[in-house]
Amino acid sequence: MTKSELIMRLAEANPHLYQRDVERIVSAIFDEISDALARGDRVELRGFGAFSVKKRDARVGRNPRTGDSVPVQEKFVPFFKTGKQLRDRINDG
Repeated sequence: MTKSELIMRLAEANPHLYQRDVERIVSAIFDEISDALARGDRVELRGFGAFSVKKRDARVGRNPRTGDSVPVQEKFVPFFKTGKQLRDRINDG
């Protein structure tokens, strides 16, 4: 599901809200999650999952085309861990 599909579904499920308002709400939620992760915070949505940032240490990688060793710098990557309720819902059908 894309962001625009999510907005359409939420707008259909809530006919009392304008689509532009639903779009602002969804964008605000995503922006706040992104900002929190950029600060290094953890975002937990009970029953759904938790977003966090993990650190990948610097290492020596390999260029697949030439086989040469290439230094790869340390970096931070977003990580999502599903909540128990979501896992159960997916596994139970």
